Amino acid sequence: MKKIVETIGFLVFIQGVGGLVFEWTGWFRLWTVVRHIDFLSDRGLFVHIVLIVTGAAVMIAADAIKT
Repeated sequence: MKKIVETIGFLVFIQGVGGLVFEWTGWFRLWTVVRHIDFLSDRGLFVHIVLIVTGAAVMIAADAIKT
């Protein structure tokens, strides 16, 4: 269970980083899920920062799970 939570946190973190790279440079267009969601696309920068923080928090919280 711990590895699953860490993997989910890592994927959320990568989505945020990939989204920031896309916002700043235009690369990683296919990696960003947020730009495909209509009501989030105009707040892309904020949403990607939230994804990075959330992914990091989930990876840190995975250490609290007992195996």
